[in-house]
Amino acid sequence: MKTTTDKQRTIGKEVSLTGVGLHTGANVTLKFLPAGENHGYAFKRVDLEGQPIIEADANYVINTQRGTNLEKRGVKIQTSEHVLAALVGMEIDNVLIELDAPEPPIMDGSSKYFVAALEEAGIVEQKAARNVYVVKEVISYKDEATGSDITVIPSDEYQVTTMVDFGTKVLGTQNATLESLSDFKTEIADARTFSFLHELEMLLENGLIKGGDLNNAIVYVDKEISDETMKRLEKAFNKKKLSVKPNGILDNLTLHQPNEAARHKLLDVIGDLALTGTRIQGKVIANKPGHYVNTQFAKKLSNIIKLEKRNNVPKYDLSLPPFMDIHQIMAMLPHRPPFLLIDRIIELSEQHVVGMKNVTMNEPFFVGHFPGAPVMPGVLQVEAMAQTGGILVLSTVPDPENYLTLFMKIDKVKFKRPVLPGDTLIFHCSLITPIRRGICHMQAYAYANDKLVSEAEMMAQIVKRT
Repeated sequence: MKTTTDKQRTIGKEVSLTGVGLHTGANVTLKFLPAGENHGYAFKRVDLEGQPIIEADANYVINTQRGTNLEKRGVKIQTSEHVLAALVGMEIDNVLIELDAPEPPIMDGSSKYFVAALEEAGIVEQKAARNVYVVKEVISYKDEATGSDITVIPSDEYQVTTMVDFGTKVLGTQNATLESLSDFKTEIADARTFSFLHELEMLLENGLIKGGDLNNAIVYVDKEISDETMKRLEKAFNKKKLSVKPNGILDNLTLHQPNEAARHKLLDVIGDLALTGTRIQGKVIANKPGHYVNTQFAKKLSNIIKLEKRNNVPKYDLSLPPFMDIHQIMAMLPHRPPFLLIDRIIELSEQHVVGMKNVTMNEPFFVGHFPGAPVMPGVLQVEAMAQTGGILVLSTVPDPENYLTLFMKIDKVKFKRPVLPGDTLIFHCSLITPIRRGICHMQAYAYANDKLVSEAEMMAQIVKRT
């Protein structure tokens, strides 16, 4: 992971679209809402009690039949990929997507209308820097059952190439490439979803595609079509007359590009890989992609990103003068030895703080905590991270000596390795959400010997001394 000089982006105002869900046929209103820094993408079901939220996370994928479908605690989102592709393609980082039905409106089967809505909302730069996963080595996933595979290789920017081969006369081998996200709107966004006639017949017979019409899906006729089937299709699509054109497309729909199918598969890849939860710098090469292989690759990549993030030990030159020495720390924090657990502040910004502690055998807690095999207590590691974070939140007020920092919540605490006498601990705390009303929500990591030793999500509030 790297933090770039680019800033995160959200939208300037709420904007909405209405339509029908492809598979449910239900009317649905989708709203894009601005979201705070480091929020990412999330769906909110406003039609359900409690208005539950489902984050766009590969671990919530439950099935990939006829779209990428998410579920969290029994709450579902169907066909998420076209909306997510629009957000990635427009280089927007933080948005809340409100829905009053289980799936977004299908619109014309592409991302075009979502892109237009996001442009209408306007794009706003935020203060926090973007975190980008930089691909440094080849990462691959192959679905042995279908022969589909996806690979990502190092590149200077996010690029995607798709290669499709359906083995039919009407739609054979096609390729599509996106050289830069800046080309998404003009090259990829209007590529519509498609299906083959044999798939469509099965879906219609089983009542699985209720919101489709010939304006939101390209239908490739890959088999002989009987008069009976044609009449059933005419009834399903509410058309008086249907026909097969010379290019093998049902009815009079005109392709936007000869390789529109490959471009739509590329759109799907971008939408599905949004489920990794972070921006990617690398070139994705997808051979015969589909939602299953896309999301399996997204899960693999997500796990690699999380592991690298945990093991991404920051490097600091401890020989340089500190940002704050022990005297400056004591002027800001109310803690005093032996309960002052940080020695230096190395870095401090509006978004993060880095502190340091030298662990020695003279620590008073070693007298009673495993004296024969001294190990720094985990709770004191958490306290040291909290004191480091306290510097961050107290730096937001002009008179920090008049405030105390109090814990509100500690969550997701993990201890990875023991901390021993002689270790130098580095604490890195960064904001998860902006500080509001003196409440600070932070992600904290502690490192020693170039290894992650502990981590925690913490919430604290500064209150005036009485």
